[in-house]
Amino acid sequence: MHLTEQAAQSFAVQWIDAWNRHDLPAIMELYSDNIRFYSPYIIKLGMNDLGVITGKDELEKYFGKALGIYTDLHFKLNEVLTGADSVILYYKSVSNRMAAEMMGLDESDRISLVKAHYHG
Repeated sequence: MHLTEQAAQSFAVQWIDAWNRHDLPAIMELYSDNIRFYSPYIIKLGMNDLGVITGKDELEKYFGKALGIYTDLHFKLNEVLTGADSVILYYKSVSNRMAAEMMGLDESDRISLVKAHYHG
C-alpha cells in the first residue's frame, strides 16, 4: 500500500483529535488487533519492564491508565512525515515533551506497529 501525503495528514488529524477528546473508543478504532506498541512510558507507568505491548486489549488498558493519570493531556501536532506504509507524527505530548511516533499501518489502514520516542 502507498500512503499519500494527504491521507497521512488526515490520519494524523484524526489521531490527535481522538486523543485530545480523551475518547478511548475512538483512539482504539485506529489500532489493529495485532498491534505491537513500543514506548518508554509502558515501563514508567508500570505496565511491564520490556516497554512493549502486544495486542489491542493490553493496549487499551495502557491507554486507559495513561488517560487516567494525565487528565490534562493535550497533544499539539507539529509535523507529519509520510512513508510508504507508515507515518511519523512529531507532536508536543504530556508535560510539553516533544514526541515522535513511527506508526506502521496494515492493509486496513489501522496502526499495527508503533515505536514512540520522547525528548527529555
